[in-house]
Amino acid sequence: MRHCATLAGPKPKHSGLAFIMRSWRISPSPRSGHINTSRVTDLVMSISHADPDALAASILKTVGDTLPVSQCTIFAYEFDARPRTVSAADHRGGRFLRDVADRYATHFYALDGNRAIIDRPQARQHEALELHQQQSVEIENEAYRAACYAQPNVSDRLSLLLQPMESVWLSINLYRDSAYGMFQPGELEHVESVAHLFAHAAKSHYALNGQHQQGTAAAMLARVRRACPALTPREIDVLRGTLEGASAAEIAEHMGIKATSVITYQKRAYARLGISSQRQLFALCLLPERS
Repeated sequence: MRHCATLAGPKPKHSGLAFIMRSWRISPSPRSGHINTSRVTDLVMSISHADPDALAASILKTVGDTLPVSQCTIFAYEFDARPRTVSAADHRGGRFLRDVADRYATHFYALDGNRAIIDRPQARQHEALELHQQQSVEIENEAYRAACYAQPNVSDRLSLLLQPMESVWLSINLYRDSAYGMFQPGELEHVESVAHLFAHAAKSHYALNGQHQQGTAAAMLARVRRACPALTPREIDVLRGTLEGASAAEIAEHMGIKATSVITYQKRAYARLGISSQRQLFALCLLPERS
């Protein structure tokens, strides 16, 4: 029996993006799916492991006992900034999946179907967990599809989305190799049965290893984002670099764009905020917020 209700709606209108909105909230199950005791022990140990990729590797092994899943990546979406790779594991080993994650975070995260959930205005719920499915054939943007699906040989992706704290989302992504086609209903049910266990492990891992990386710049960025919800993802990325003290050239290198484009995005962001300089940006972050 499925532990959720599918939420179906019209296809969102995003430039360069087309996906069938298959996302649903997973209700707490009276019992979790069967997991080998050694797998549970390994999952618990991975939470505080010195290697940050140990958690993704443990999740990949656990779900891989039942389903053919080739990759697992955990992203943190913090204070409306570009996602940060928390943990990644791939049967191939090496840097391959980390490089794919970096390309996604630099160029394509704004096109992800997950954004419809992450960007949705809602009150934070500690136990809320949503599952989102996005297949390769549903992505119109050719560069995104090539970099994050075709080159890694991925046909389907399941994302478990949760909020460990306000203005922060975690996404646990399970990727299906093209040789195995799409996730089937029975396989979705299995993922749902272990989803809360994975979510608890990810939240605990983030509490131990993630929150200290938010920093003052991220908190200031959240303040700016609340002051001006109309800021675009690119403008937010540029403002984050500015608040971190990076130069236009450094921001451009990180974003994979030209320095002149950074200046353009910066000017547009300043105009939206009603300011004209970096000094005024910092002053805005220090102003008390209206209740």
